[in-house]
Amino acid sequence: MKKWMMKVMLYVVLSLLLLSQAVTADDKSAAEEFIKFNLDAVFTVLQNQDLSQQAKNSEVDKIVTPMFDFKRMAKLSLGKKYWPGLSHGQKERFSVLFVERLRQFYLNKLTAYTDEKITYESSMAVNEKIHVPTFLISKDKKISMLYKLYSSNNTWKIYDVEIQGVSIIRSYRSQFTEILQNGTFDDLLQKM
Repeated sequence: MKKWMMKVMLYVVLSLLLLSQAVTADDKSAAEEFIKFNLDAVFTVLQNQDLSQQAKNSEVDKIVTPMFDFKRMAKLSLGKKYWPGLSHGQKERFSVLFVERLRQFYLNKLTAYTDEKITYESSMAVNEKIHVPTFLISKDKKISMLYKLYSSNNTWKIYDVEIQGVSIIRSYRSQFTEILQNGTFDDLLQKM
């Protein structure tokens, strides 16, 4: 009787492991498709010769903004050391300025677009999140980019991007920490 019960338990555990791997594989595919679909849309806009740079920026902004969880990125950029100590109003003000800063950074990079192509590698599941590695390839450069996503309300949201191994969130956190160690939160807001 004990052997039978142990076999049943082993079967249940193995089934759960296999099911969780299937869900992860589906999640990885869905996250990859999300990134591919949206980046293809961005490149289509950028290649459209009939649009002015301002029109391209506007169209790309409409595609890119829903992809990112800017508020989460703002929180992560301040980290556990500073975020919890802020009032609700400070968090809101910082988030607004942070979102604008990221959007401007992204849109400014678009003006440098010429004829780059993007390639994708297999995504990875990391602690219930999905990382999608990509490469931006131009004539003489290959730039690695790693999109980090999580599932939110039946869609995917980007919470960080690594460019050439450098995390946007960690970079901002380092800058913000330096400002906050030598000044006040208002000093940080003024520099944003």
